[in-house]
Amino acid sequence: MSLNVISNYAANVAHRNLVTSDMSATSSLAKLSSGSRVVSAKDDAAAMAIGSRLNSTVNALKQASVNAGQGVSMLQIADGAMGNVNDVLVRMKTLAVQAGSGQLSGTERSMLDTEYQALTAEVTRIAAATDFNGQQLVNGSLTTVLNGASGFKTANGVASITGHGLTTAAADNYTLSYASAAATFTLTDGTTSYTGAIASSVLTAAGAMSTGTSVKLTAAGSAADVVISLNTAFASATTVASSTNNGVYFTGSNTTSFSYKVGAGTDPTKDVITVSVDGINASNLAIAGTDITTTATADAASSLLSTAIDTLNTARSRVGAYQNRLQFASANLAATIENSEAARSNLVDLDVAQEMTTFTSKQILVKAGVSMLAQANQMPQDLLKLFQ
Repeated sequence: MSLNVISNYAANVAHRNLVTSDMSATSSLAKLSSGSRVVSAKDDAAAMAIGSRLNSTVNALKQASVNAGQGVSMLQIADGAMGNVNDVLVRMKTLAVQAGSGQLSGTERSMLDTEYQALTAEVTRIAAATDFNGQQLVNGSLTTVLNGASGFKTANGVASITGHGLTTAAADNYTLSYASAAATFTLTDGTTSYTGAIASSVLTAAGAMSTGTSVKLTAAGSAADVVISLNTAFASATTVASSTNNGVYFTGSNTTSFSYKVGAGTDPTKDVITVSVDGINASNLAIAGTDITTTATADAASSLLSTAIDTLNTARSRVGAYQNRLQFASANLAATIENSEAARSNLVDLDVAQEMTTFTSKQILVKAGVSMLAQANQMPQDLLKLFQ
């Protein structure tokens, strides 16, 4: 190789190797600072894709585990209410047996009936007052049938109408109307009227729905209620929504169903657990309207109370079964999350000890490269001695 001052081959080689070592050291430093082996797709595209999906799944499963835990808590509240109602029924049974005995007069039975009626009302009150996050648990949930009238359909923005603690009949026994001026719904059976207004916060200045909402209809002196779910298709200021529907009645088994998302997907057989909680108000337990004012009515009430206690315990055992199922689902989710995180760790997590060794090696090469580049830049100066 000829000696020249125009091109410094040694310096070029030293510079190229220095750049390579610096890039490697920078990449190693990025991995060490992030704790991840795959900082960008160029590090390992396949591992990055799989790791990203696993990360998404793990976070979804963590929320599913929270859902299952909240489901257990929700059912625990229902179980507690059922336990209290059971105590009330036992007391009512005691009063019925006492009133059925011949040594009591009508006056004394009337005194006993005062407590009996109060306890009947308390059963219904407990059922209506037991809720979780505003959702009633043990008061039954009845579906409405809109018997072909023009308003209050899904196409008009009425997503659903659900009743709690109402009577059922395969006839048009309720009238539902809407007054657009006050944005108020009224449901009546001719005796009791349930009313509720759309919150002004979900209405635009023109009276249109700006977002979906639920309207709760209640009546003074009644523990029952009606919940109407609306979406933005509901024309709150138009005559379409102002029509009267004379064909509303409620049908169903008086149970409330809840679906808990316990998986990362949407498959109803794998990712959702649906539970049904039976209503336990006086009507559900078939003790509404009973009394113990005479020996005959006391004996009839006693028989009905025995059946009611059995019905309640059946409902309570079903709640317990759902609780156990959700707890097992939660335990399975914990194991799945643990294994999924371990799989993701194997793919993308950094072996810090190994990478630190690599970084130290590259750091030494960078320092050596800088030193050698300085030496290479000095080599052309040796040619100056030829001019002396």
